Formats: sequence, C-alpha cells, structure tokens
Amino acid sequence: MNLEQDIIKIDGYKIFINPFLYSRKFDDKTKHWLKEPGQISKSRITFNRNKFYPDLDWDNLSYTDKFLKDITIELFLKTIEIINIFHPNLNSEQLLEVEKQLIYYKKMSFEKLSRKYLQKKERLLLKERKTSERAVLVLTWRNWFSLKETRQFIISMFVVILLTALIGWFAGISKNSCNPYFEISSIKQI
Repeated sequence: MNLEQDIIKIDGYKIFINPFLYSRKFDDKTKHWLKEPGQISKSRITFNRNKFYPDLDWDNLSYTDKFLKDITIELFLKTIEIINIFHPNLNSEQLLEVEKQLIYYKKMSFEKLSRKYLQKKERLLLKERKTSERAVLVLTWRNWFSLKETRQFIISMFVVILLTALIGWFAGISKNSCNPYFEISSIKQI
C-alpha cells in the first residue's frame, strides 16, 4: 500500500486524505456513517456536484451513473468533515488545498469504492428477491396442497396408480412372461 498519496503535508501538518486511515480512532457509529451512503442530504450532494465533477453534464448521465457519482461526492464530503474534525486549526486556504489534493488523488479510488458498494447492494437485493420469490412459491404450493379438492385428487390418483401397478403385477405373474428361467427350461426340454 502506497501511503504517499494518502498523506499530504500542509504547513507542518500531516493530513490523511484517505478517511479509512482515521478509522482506528472511530467508534462503531462513525465507521457505519462513513461506509454507508445516504447519511448526507441529497440537496447538499447536489449542491457540491460541480465542485467535485466540474466537467460532467449531469443531464446526460444515466440514473445509475448519477447515483454512483452522488455516492462518491458523499464520500468526499464525509472525508472533508473527518479532516475538519481531526484538524480544526486549518484555515480556508489550507482546506481548499486539502480538497484539491483529495479530488486529485482519491477520485478514482472513491468511485471504485462506490461501485463496490452498489454491486454489493444489488447482490443483496437480488438475493432478497429470490428468497421472497421462493417463499411465495412454497406458500402457493402449500395452499394448493391444503385444498380439500387437491387432497382428494392426489389420493384418487395414488389409488389409481397403485391399482394399475397391482393389476399389472398379477397379470404378469400369472402368465410367467417376466421369468427368464421359465423360458430357458422349456427350450432345454425340446
């Protein structure tokens, strides 16, 4: 792991621009806040879109791309908040420099993290949907089997199959057509 891109020095301060390097100082709530999107308001994210992605035409992006970029912007905003908490004595010029370095070094890695989050969420939704479809199928079959007409039909079909098997069995035994030894002994007598 190359930490040179994760640490910047401004006026003697070492500042981590990778928010996960601060994670050992976090409690569980803060770790959850950092990892889970949806913690920052949509209006704040929309307001900062041009700050982090000045070259994008937001009207021509698909919904998925917009959502991915919004999650990335949220990660940028959370990182800036964490840096403000751990370095409260930075002035506005220094914070602007931190933001520039953050955008330059972390845009691709934050997008990759956001993409992984979306893929994980899609897998979980797919798994949940399959589980619910399976539960509906089992419930449907259970309801169908619990009907009185269904039970009568299944019992009558079972009886018909059993009677057919018994009739076939006894018809075959009486003619001894299934016994290969019987046919061999009759050939030897000739």
